[in-house]
Formats: sequence, structure tokens, C-alpha cells
Amino acid sequence: MTRHRVRLRAHVAAVCCGALLSGPVVVGATTPAIAAVSEQRTQHEESGRGTLVSAEKLYTLASPQAAAAELRTAGFGDDTVRHGVVAYRLIYRTVDAKGQPTTASGLFAVPLGTERRLQAVSFAHGTGSHKDDSPSMRRAVFHSAPVIAHAAAGAAAVAPDYLGLGKGPGLHPWMDIGSETTASLDMLRAARAFAPRTGHVLDREVLVTGFSQGASAALGLGRALEAGEDRWFRLGALAPVSGAYDFGGAELPALFAGTLDRKSSVVYAAYTLVAFNRLHPVYDRPGEVFEEPYDAGIEGLFDGVSTGQDLMLGTPNSLNALLTDHGWALLEHPTGALAAALRTTDAVCTDWRPRAPVRLYMATGDEQATTENTEHCRAALARKGLDVPVVDLGEVDYRESRHLGSNVAATTAIVRWFGELRRR
Repeated sequence: MTRHRVRLRAHVAAVCCGALLSGPVVVGATTPAIAAVSEQRTQHEESGRGTLVSAEKLYTLASPQAAAAELRTAGFGDDTVRHGVVAYRLIYRTVDAKGQPTTASGLFAVPLGTERRLQAVSFAHGTGSHKDDSPSMRRAVFHSAPVIAHAAAGAAAVAPDYLGLGKGPGLHPWMDIGSETTASLDMLRAARAFAPRTGHVLDREVLVTGFSQGASAALGLGRALEAGEDRWFRLGALAPVSGAYDFGGAELPALFAGTLDRKSSVVYAAYTLVAFNRLHPVYDRPGEVFEEPYDAGIEGLFDGVSTGQDLMLGTPNSLNALLTDHGWALLEHPTGALAAALRTTDAVCTDWRPRAPVRLYMATGDEQATTENTEHCRAALARKGLDVPVVDLGEVDYRESRHLGSNVAATTAIVRWFGELRRR
């Protein structure tokens, strides 16, 4: 097997892996007004899924101008802003990756000066490893900006932090579609329970979107809604962005072919083995798949409290230096439990036929999520008789990253499309 060693470009540390490498930096002050919320019974009385535990008012953007300034601070467009916004952190009951009761958190944002009835937009965010890399934990940053954009356009914006991130206990089960789906659906239920306290009620139809890791999560939520897993909510439209929909069949091969950003590839390879091994028997000890000295500390880098700088310093600059021969072979040609888990991850486009409108968004030259993912998803849906449009956002960049730029550009485009659907 031929391996290629590469030099780390100076700017990679700032752009690699979406918001994965960002540390716990708070941008903008918050004024918390904590209000304990009595537990409310839902149709899921036995499990308590979606039951609201507490709500905390995070901040108010009292005018459209304030909301627009918030988006500009995060580097996002502001031309779809129509309203001020109030943002809350909700904590709610859900289940973990093994179906056991747990709690999770998320961001809920509502527009000011609108009618009482609102349509919900569910946004699933991209990859993060630190607990603060989630919508409800930081203000005016990459994960929360799309939520504010949808709320400022007149929707009730709902964004799960996922399990193990935000205020949720435990470790984050990265790229586990099942738990991303349950966390997203239960966040919607909690938002519906809380909405009357803001003077609103939520419509049945939900417009669903998500970026990167969240693109697959969005498809998982859409699939659950169309399968009738909730008695109230129904899927209104689906708009995933730059997803790794075919993680095993497109993303991992591109990673090993060297066509993606090299440092990002190292981090994603490490995250894949560590995260999947927590749920499936992938390896018995880190030294089987990770080279020395990285085997000693690699799992600790994905503990939810290590910073982006820790992650950068704790991983090498090439896959060759990271992986043993066995680790390399396992990711290049997955077998056993890893292969079975990837089949589940990769089924988000292949095992159902959406009835709601769907658009797939991507950017030319994405350096982290190969665009073959989007093509494979489009082709899979075409085999089921769906002609799904692919929106190529072009050569869009955000902090020297085409991948991150796709989220910024797609947010404006999706806000407009969802607005058109609401008006219809």
C-alpha cells in the first residue's frame, strides 16, 4: 500500500473540520433569565420523550437591525431579515444511542412581531467535538447563525445540540443517525410544548434543513416524520447541505484518495474510529488502529471538553502517521461491525422515498465533504423515481473553507425557499 505524506498548510488550523476545531470562546454577552418549566406530559407519556425539563432565555435581538447585526457578526448574510428574535435554550428528555432515557439541549428562536401561529424550521448543525460547539451554547457564531436567520425571516427555528453536546450528559455519538434523529424529533416536541409560553403555537408542517453532519441528521428526521413517528408534526420540505450521505461509499474513499483537505481527513478518520467504537466493537484497544504516540491520547481528544487547539496538537498531519496498517485497512475497506454501522449511516438517501419537496445543496470544490456524496444521494433518490434538484452554490468560501462557505451561502438560499413555501 502506498501512502503519501503531506505538509500541513499554515491556514488549515483555522478552517479544518467545520466548527469541529473551535474551542470554548464566547462571542457576545448573554443575559440569562432562567425560568424553570414544569414537566409537561406529551403523547409519549411512558418514555417521557420530548418532555420539557427547563427553559432559559438567552438573548433578545429586539429589532430587525439587531438581528441583522447578529448575522453579520457571524459572517452570514442579512438580506432575509424581517424581524427581531428571542432565543431560548431548552433542555428536554430524550433517549441515548442505546434507547435509554437521557436529556439533551437545543436552541429555540422565535421572531418578534408576528402572528401567533408559526411554522417550525428544524436546523441540524455540523460537526463539533467540544460541548460548546452547538447552537445553544454560543452566540453570533457558525452553529447558531442559521437558527437566527430562519427566526428573523418569520419561522420558529429549532436546533438540537445533539446528544452529549450543549448541556447534554455523556459523550457525543458522532454520525449516529438514530440518536441524531431522536434528539431532533424530541427537540421539536419540546419546542411545541414551550412555544405557548412565547405567545405562539407551532404548525404541523416542519421545514427541515441541516449542514454537513447535520445534513444526514436532517434526512433522518425527515424520514421519521414521513413515517409518522410523531402524531403532530409532518414533513413540509427538506433541504440538506453538503452532507456525507454516503460516508462509507464516497467520503472515506475520497479521504484516502487524498482529494480532501489532509488535516481534516486526519481528524475525521480519528473521529470515525473513536466514535463508532463507542457504540460498536470496532477495535479492542487504540493501539490496534492508531500509531504511537497518538494511540495513548486519541480517545481523550473526543471527550467533549478538549479544545480545538488540543485536537490540532494531538493529531498528526497525515493519515500515514495516524493509522496502523490495520486501522488504515479497516477504514479503507470496512468490515464487520464498522461495515454494518456504516450501512445504517449511509441509508439516509437509499431506504425511503420522500413525498415532500427536496433540494440538495452543495458547493463546487468542497474540501471536506466530497461532492460525490450529493451525487450519490441524488442518484439514489432518482432510482426511487424522484427528480431532486441539486443546487450548486458555486465557489463560496468562509474563512478559506469552501465547506464552511456552503453553509453560509445555503442558509440565505434556504431561508428564501422556505419563505416561498410558507407563503404558498
